[in-house]
Amino acid sequence: MTQWVENPTGGRDRGPIALARAWLEVLVRPRRFFATGVAPGDQAPGLVFVGCVVAVEECSRFLLVPGALPVIADQRLASLVLVLVLAVGLVAPLALHFAAALCTLALTLLVPERAGISETVQVIAYATAPCLLAGPPIPLLRVVCAVYGAVLLVVGIGEVHETSLLRAALAAAVPAAFVFGYAFRGFAAAGTLLGLG
Repeated sequence: MTQWVENPTGGRDRGPIALARAWLEVLVRPRRFFATGVAPGDQAPGLVFVGCVVAVEECSRFLLVPGALPVIADQRLASLVLVLVLAVGLVAPLALHFAAALCTLALTLLVPERAGISETVQVIAYATAPCLLAGPPIPLLRVVCAVYGAVLLVVGIGEVHETSLLRAALAAAVPAAFVFGYAFRGFAAAGTLLGLG
């Protein structure tokens, strides 16, 4: 699950321009993106991608949501840096691999001939693309980002593991709920929209 490839074949290019292009491509041409941009063992670009998404989302949330940033010893900047380092460097990769493990368990039952765990990690990482915009305290925007991310996850699982969208949706249901509903606060936003929060 943590395999890295020195000279991968296929996969994504590296660098800021490649990150921006990957973000745009996965949003507008997901099938093509997942078919050409996910390679066995090439997790590095996906991990960097999800780290950037989390960094932007959390920064915008801390700036726009009063009281969202836990301030330690009245040091706002130091607190921001610490929280971002933890979110990007520890929490995001752990959550990503946990979601991939959940998805892999479901895929084992549903899709006997499938791609590897590394590809699943990459699909989940790139499916978070809409959540770059989920930081502002706008419940409808957060719900749209979460739903779009879940749809991208289903499309990516179907494409990469060469299975039907129905099986992909079944395999992606629990990981999508965890990543987009819980981690990116889609459930809380939906509750606010429905007057439950």
